[in-house]
Amino acid sequence: MQIQDLPYPDPGVPDASSGPRFLWWLFRNQLGGQLKSLSWGLLHFASVAALPFCVGVAVQAVVDRSGTRLAWAGGLLAVACVGNAVGDTYLHRTAITNWITAAARVQQLLARRTAHLGSALTRRVAAGEVVAVSTGDVEKIGWFVEALSRFTAAVVTVVLVCAGLLVYQPALGIVVAVGLPALALAVLPLLPRATRRADTQREKAGRATELASDTVAGLRVLRGIGGEELFLDRYRSASQEVRHAAVRSARMWSLISAIQVLLPGLLLIAVVWYGVGLAREGRITVGELVTVYSSVMVLTYPLRHFEEIAMAYSFSRPSAKRAAGVLSLQRPTDTAGSRAAEVPSGDLYDPQTGLLAPAGRLTAVVCGDPDAAGLLAERLGGHPSHEGTSVLLGGVPLDELPLDSARTAVLVQDKDPVLLSGTLRELLDVPASGAVAPREALAAAQCDDVLAALVQGSLDAADPMDARITERGRSLSGGQRQRLALARSLVTDPEALVLDEPTSAVDSHTEARIAQGVRELRAGRTTVVFTSSPLLLDCADRVVFLHDGKAVAVGAHRELVSTEPRYRAVVTRETDDEAALNGSVALEDVLQELEEIEEKA
Repeated sequence: MQIQDLPYPDPGVPDASSGPRFLWWLFRNQLGGQLKSLSWGLLHFASVAALPFCVGVAVQAVVDRSGTRLAWAGGLLAVACVGNAVGDTYLHRTAITNWITAAARVQQLLARRTAHLGSALTRRVAAGEVVAVSTGDVEKIGWFVEALSRFTAAVVTVVLVCAGLLVYQPALGIVVAVGLPALALAVLPLLPRATRRADTQREKAGRATELASDTVAGLRVLRGIGGEELFLDRYRSASQEVRHAAVRSARMWSLISAIQVLLPGLLLIAVVWYGVGLAREGRITVGELVTVYSSVMVLTYPLRHFEEIAMAYSFSRPSAKRAAGVLSLQRPTDTAGSRAAEVPSGDLYDPQTGLLAPAGRLTAVVCGDPDAAGLLAERLGGHPSHEGTSVLLGGVPLDELPLDSARTAVLVQDKDPVLLSGTLRELLDVPASGAVAPREALAAAQCDDVLAALVQGSLDAADPMDARITERGRSLSGGQRQRLALARSLVTDPEALVLDEPTSAVDSHTEARIAQGVRELRAGRTTVVFTSSPLLLDCADRVVFLHDGKAVAVGAHRELVSTEPRYRAVVTRETDDEAALNGSVALEDVLQELEEIEEKA
């Protein structure tokens, strides 16, 4: 695989059972690139290791006044230099290719998993953690996968040089053969502490990233309540914790680097001291002493890869663990499904709460607990509950349908929908039945003022559909974003549409028109609206009141207001003391209040 061939047609199915297994899976899936890197690495390191031998032969040739051997040594030196240059060039090229392809594979896997999980991802993993995994962690994972082949080439080179020195000059070779493994293993006791400090740094960096992501997402709200400085102080404190953790980690790695410099120096001193004694005794020649000395000095270069692979693994292991954690997440529903790819029709029924939304009717759901309402809305979209029960559409469990069929059958609009950047035309270009035109959906969602605002804020768009929407619709008000999201949901025209507080950010006049528009546009389709707004409730065909997770009352809004005190307390925001003081509200008063609101609308 070359860089120009990215992205992969199929990145494969990763082994996400653990971080090390995921790293090994990545290594195996680019084995061809790793073998290329290993080959060029062997050529490069072997050429570097051959330089001391060439120099030693040349020195001894000068001592012996042998022009032939000097020329031969010069030729070998030239060949070693060419091999060094070619090997280094292609080693760097293949190493970078391995790094980029490994990182690209991880990013592609994460992107596919994100698309597979959808909105369930951020409910199970913090948004800041996802950002950290898909940016910094990807680079660290690619670094280790790439460094593994270079490390292997360095190990093979060190072993071969030690064996060669034992044959070439046994007296000094045995000193080198014993000293080099000691150098490589000397830092092992420090690695666990260095790894823990690296993990701590990564954990604190992830928290800071998460805090920054949450702060940016809620910046407008923070400015509105004057909470910018508070969150700025929190982020500043988190940033300082990351800095302190990074300094502590760097100190440990600097100590390891210092040991990697000190111990080879001591080995060189020992080789020179012992070699000079052997040369005085006439047991070795000057050229042999120079060869062994130069070999030890040159071997400090491949030995640096021992430190690098330790550092790369220490940083990539927690990163791989986090990436594997995201990749191992599964949707509560089976994307393949155990039923045929068909879109069922009929009543929408939740066995856990007893909620029934008849086919082709507008059902409003009132729930005193907003969190419980959100969980129920999520369950209606096909996510089974902790008890394992699944919502039924026309008697068919949604979790048994293929994912595409389930999404076509039921669409859930969250309480806080997201608008992606782009033109309004692109925003409304979503998978749909084609029965509802974008203009009709915009009209039903009362988006006339939104269209005017988009045209006014655009420099070159005469058609509102060509006007651009900024990221997450930040240039629009909360009510405008909410109405555009509602229009997008209406365009899809699913068999069953579930809306969670779709008008919480709009005024009562607009809300009344939206209620009527949704009712008319969704005529003959199943619609479920979670709301406590009297205007939406009065437009519904039936209202279901949930208390303590169960459907306890069903009827028309005006009927429930007069007959169900608990329902009335939720809808009118009546406290227990007010209920005890005032008693039940007369039906005539409720009717009069609704008529006044309708007249104003």
